[in-house]
Amino acid sequence: MRILIVEDDPRIHQSLADDLRRQHHAVDVAEDGLSGLDFALTDVHDVILLDILLPGLDGLELCRRLRAEKSKALILMITARDEVGDKVSALDTGADDYLVKPFDLAEVSARIRALSRRQRVPQEPVLEHGELRLDPSRSLVSCNGAPVPLTGAEYAIFETLMRSPLQVFSRGMLRNKIAGFSDSSEHDSVKTHITNIRRKFRLAGGFHDPIENVYGVGYRLADSRS
Repeated sequence: MRILIVEDDPRIHQSLADDLRRQHHAVDVAEDGLSGLDFALTDVHDVILLDILLPGLDGLELCRRLRAEKSKALILMITARDEVGDKVSALDTGADDYLVKPFDLAEVSARIRALSRRQRVPQEPVLEHGELRLDPSRSLVSCNGAPVPLTGAEYAIFETLMRSPLQVFSRGMLRNKIAGFSDSSEHDSVKTHITNIRRKFRLAGGFHDPIENVYGVGYRLADSRS
């Protein structure tokens, strides 16, 4: 799923983003209400984790504007306010659920799964590029029908390239995508992960190198015709 976190406390949004990315979700983060509104209106998210007390635009008003714009995203309010009136206000503005800080990361994931089942979030379409195939809903990667077992960090890099096959990503951009993965220490370079991805595709019977080096710039998905 594609998830947007709108939370101004870096300790909270970083731990949330890291945990959700380890589960192979695509995660965007906004640290204020106006940025969160811009993210939500210019991209499609399945779930929005939304704090109430935000700089620029509070979470209640942000939620109200999203519903006025007919946003179909599932909205889970996450806040330190635990009074009944606060919960009622959040739900009345259009939130689907409400979670009080402090919380356990496992509970956030469970709430997201419960909301998804209730609202029947449609499965993301399978991404295909030549002999390459990535199923975001099941976090499965294959090459010519053969499964390719990627680690969390490798999957994050490969998914990023598959979602934007024409875009060139610098090492810094890809490094941000794998931050927080338990299988990716600070000593594991993006180059190392790219090398491992290529090796695994060769073992799976791939006819072509799936990733192209763009000299002096970074990496992109290789032309499937080459």
